[in-house]
Amino acid sequence: MINVNDQIKKIQTYYSPKIIAEINNEYVKIAKIKGDKVPWHMHENEDELFYILKGSLVMEIEHQQPFVMQKGDLFVVSKGVNHKVASKKGCTILLIESKTTLHTGNVSSAITKSIKNQKNEFKSIN
Repeated sequence: MINVNDQIKKIQTYYSPKIIAEINNEYVKIAKIKGDKVPWHMHENEDELFYILKGSLVMEIEHQQPFVMQKGDLFVVSKGVNHKVASKKGCTILLIESKTTLHTGNVSSAITKSIKNQKNEFKSIN
């Protein structure tokens, strides 16, 4: 059994998803977002599920109006869709992604984390 709230308390770095469970060929991840460091990116072969646990998240989808997700909201970004996220005051999200999904898709940036780092990420918040 995994207590998600206990796992959230362990996260001390923004933009660093932490894998908390595996099911079939998917990872269940949690992450904290604050600011707008996530680059525009896409996942060519994988859908990505976002569920807001705390706070609010601005979801931007290419060629669409941005929208704000609040606690309890769920949204799936379809494969091949260019997107980015941001949060002014900070938020905590749960993600469900295929094990092949790269953190920032086809873009490498200062916040990009490997799967290995997502399994062992407990550093100080920047």
